[in-house]
Amino acid sequence: MSRPANPEFQFEGINHLALVCKDMARTVDFYTGVLGMPLIKTIDLPGGMGQHFFFDVGNGDCIAFFWFANAPEAQPGIASATQAMIPGVSAHGSMNHVAINVAADKIDEYYDKLLAKGIQASKVISHDDSPMQASLEITPTTFVRSIYFYDPDGICLEFAAWTRDLPREGDVRHKPISVSSVAKAQVAVPAE
Repeated sequence: MSRPANPEFQFEGINHLALVCKDMARTVDFYTGVLGMPLIKTIDLPGGMGQHFFFDVGNGDCIAFFWFANAPEAQPGIASATQAMIPGVSAHGSMNHVAINVAADKIDEYYDKLLAKGIQASKVISHDDSPMQASLEITPTTFVRSIYFYDPDGICLEFAAWTRDLPREGDVRHKPISVSSVAKAQVAVPAE
């Protein structure tokens, strides 16, 4: 896929995304045993603070996990997505979900493979430009197909398969919303 060039920096993808788990052994079992990601680096943090482990997600990119001895409990809907088959709302500055790129010709196979491993997953969803923005069928405007599922800590994961090159005409057409413009539009109506 040919994408627009960055005129400021020559980025080479995501080095790693660092998340927090409740149990490192359970996390290693899921990401290596269930998803097959190689564990490529482990760190014991100083002073018994915890651990930091790195998993290869392909293309030179990693998903990393911290385990902190004194981390607070998870707060779905605040620090992460609410646990629904398609991720819901989460707070500003939170991590909503992690989308892992997969080949378009593999996504249906991977859905079956997740189910065979006992993973509860959404159906394969075709994201498109329709009013509902999604369908179970591939439509003329489908740009990515997705499967959503959760890891043992409730982190929402997505297998995402691009179905066409981006951007094409009409893909970048929405003006970004400014909080100040939303506040102005929501001027209080006087009570009668």
